[in-house]
Amino acid sequence: QVQLVESGGGLVQPGGSLRLSCAASGSIVTIYAMGWYRQAPGKQRELVARITNGGSPNYADSVKGRFTISRDNAKKTVYLQMNSLKPEDTAVYYCYGSISSNSRGLYSYWGQGTQVTVSS
Repeated sequence: QVQLVESGGGLVQPGGSLRLSCAASGSIVTIYAMGWYRQAPGKQRELVARITNGGSPNYADSVKGRFTISRDNAKKTVYLQMNSLKPEDTAVYYCYGSISSNSRGLYSYWGQGTQVTVSS
């Protein structure tokens, strides 16, 4: 089995910063991609950022220039550095991973979600 555990959410003022972490564990064979979705009250879930097996990042237009996704392959951990935060960034952020394991082929796994609130 594969598990994704998120941390780093919280309350921050507009213009502030947070860093989210997502650590993968279990019977992992290959991590093909990892990233973050978010869902705000009354809004659709949207893709925020993704990083591929080759290290190529992709971002939603709404966060380009403010958010940075990175990874530590040795720790099997992905990070989302969020700068210049805005109230509209308030949402539950969900980590995901496209991962192959000993028990499954390629499969999508999800973290438990972490709340990010941007407010004065």
